[in-house]
Amino acid sequence: MAEDLVLKECNLECESNSQNHMTADMGSQQLVVRRGQSFTVTLLFQGRGYEEGVDRLILTVETGPCPIETSGTKSRFPISDALQESAWSAIVDHQDGASLSVLIYSPPDARIGRYSLTLEASTGDQGTSSRLGEFILLFNPWCPDDAVFLEFEDQRSEYVLTQQGLIYQGSQKYIVPSPWNFGQFEDEIVDICLQLLDTNPKFLRDQNRDCSRRNNPVYIGRVVSAMVNCNDDQGVLAGRWDNRYDDGVSPMAWIGSVDILRRWRSYGCQPVRYGQCWVFAAVACTVLRCLGIPSRVVTNYNSAHDTNRNLVIDRFLDEMGNQQKRTKDMIWNFHCWVESWMTRPDLSPGCDGWQVLDPTPQEKSEGAYCCGPAPVKAIKEGDLQLKYDIPFVFAEVNADVVYWVLQKDGSRKKTIYTSTVGKNISTKSVGRDNREDITHNYKYPEGSDQEREVFAKAELQKNDLTEEEKGVSIKIKVSEGMNNGCDFDVYAVISNSTATERLCRLIFCARTVSYKGVVGPECGMKDLLNVTLLPHAEKTVPLRILYEKYSSCLTQDNMIKLVALLHEYQTGDVVLGVRDIYIKNPDIKIRILGEPMQKRKLVADLTLTNPLSTPLHGCVFTVEGAGLTKGQKIQELTSPVEPGEEAKARVDLVPLQSGLRKLVVNFESDKLKGVKGFRNVIIAPLPK
Repeated sequence: MAEDLVLKECNLECESNSQNHMTADMGSQQLVVRRGQSFTVTLLFQGRGYEEGVDRLILTVETGPCPIETSGTKSRFPISDALQESAWSAIVDHQDGASLSVLIYSPPDARIGRYSLTLEASTGDQGTSSRLGEFILLFNPWCPDDAVFLEFEDQRSEYVLTQQGLIYQGSQKYIVPSPWNFGQFEDEIVDICLQLLDTNPKFLRDQNRDCSRRNNPVYIGRVVSAMVNCNDDQGVLAGRWDNRYDDGVSPMAWIGSVDILRRWRSYGCQPVRYGQCWVFAAVACTVLRCLGIPSRVVTNYNSAHDTNRNLVIDRFLDEMGNQQKRTKDMIWNFHCWVESWMTRPDLSPGCDGWQVLDPTPQEKSEGAYCCGPAPVKAIKEGDLQLKYDIPFVFAEVNADVVYWVLQKDGSRKKTIYTSTVGKNISTKSVGRDNREDITHNYKYPEGSDQEREVFAKAELQKNDLTEEEKGVSIKIKVSEGMNNGCDFDVYAVISNSTATERLCRLIFCARTVSYKGVVGPECGMKDLLNVTLLPHAEKTVPLRILYEKYSSCLTQDNMIKLVALLHEYQTGDVVLGVRDIYIKNPDIKIRILGEPMQKRKLVADLTLTNPLSTPLHGCVFTVEGAGLTKGQKIQELTSPVEPGEEAKARVDLVPLQSGLRKLVVNFESDKLKGVKGFRNVIIAPLPK
């Protein structure tokens, strides 16, 4: 009779498996693999090797606190002679004496998460059980049978593997790319992402049911959308929009997700202060990419928040053009969300592909502050009845905007104003630092037959008022050089397309504004009682915006709202022009010293010229870059920076990984906040 087969040790082959499963950037301290793809473990037996037909080997994988085979969280399977495509299975890869290499295959719909791996070895009636170790299983966009499969390699590289990117901010007519370090493969991040899943209320209510649903990216997407905000759970980020951030970190100061997620864990899963829409979206993008779901951050300019769901945003002004708060409806200068790629077998055909997930807490969905996944194709077609939250997202990109002027007698007068929401919907291009406009994914061309059909389906009457029908119209134009610290001019351009002379009153004012559309103090004003407009003529009226007026009230969003209100005496019509402008911060110059090579010291010189007329105090440079530096590097300047002088810092880097990396820099001081810069660095691999 053969002696018992006794396991001496097990090698999970972390390094080679991580290369094959595109998880090498996570390091080789633990095994991280993707579902729908086999991985190798090596078993070394004591005394004698495995004998086929004599020894029986059975593997067990388990995930979650209460693994059950019927829930898909436990599987027990023998090492056999063939792999199965739809179930956990294993075969012998090769044998060398007492060493046995085993291929383990996970099905493409396996539950993601942390698994334990156990071996039962038996010879005759005798047997032993050995714990082989743990591994983490992720979604697999490289597997054609996975629900998150993405066909093109350059897209998989961008939306799963790339650890840095650009998020678009600013305004519709002045789009500003802001760098972000997603860092989804940095130390601890995959463990934090799994902890986030285990902290969600659905898990706490029913652990078995929650873990059994973790094979579905639709379910995971909703959980992540809810858990990135903390409004009704132990989520990652607290939101704040009032420009008062002294008891936390200003949303403008963050340049990456890694520090936020690490803080959340170190705080005992208490929320990190503070986030706004691009921070919520960027952190969600990090978590989803880490878990293996292709994801990207998207920015929608002139984004509507339709609280009463009538697909109309009503805005109210007094007779001087000052905004009046009469409704909770809002138009954000921009709003960021996440798109994630997945199939939607729960919906009718045609809904696969990009799905909107919005973690910014705005409205509840099925009792929780989350939004999506909403199929982008369904948003475009106006299919509002499909899951999830399509009416809310449809309104964000399609709602009509109506401005009313409140009269002294209490009545209100509708202005002549054409405005569309959902403009210049933007995301970073694949493989390049360029902006890709994806508005066409969300809506048909304005005025097209298809657009009218969609609006009819959504039961919304689209306002088709054209300039030719208006008679008198107004536009706001701007000049070059709208830089922080400078005075500059803006212009109200009034056109009279009629054959008669018109006499008007023009009120042209400027107020600081947050990106969320909340207006602040006035920083420029002109009230002209008698403006004569000749037939078929145009008149330009300038307004000077002074730094001394806007400097003290400019929010960290660096935005000013311009409102031009034209009261026409003959007809009584009120014509409106509105434009939000972005005040540009100075550039951060980044110079790399030395030859960028893996595991060799590198130096980055950072400089920023003070553009203001007063000194900058409390200057701090913060640097991040997945693969370039371990964690954050912070350089505080001890002396104030005088007007026209340079703030300077030098940062030592030791690149951990080769390839194209992005160094992301933020600058803060008492008067300049959230100044961003980045530099692409190509790291050469260590010579072999």
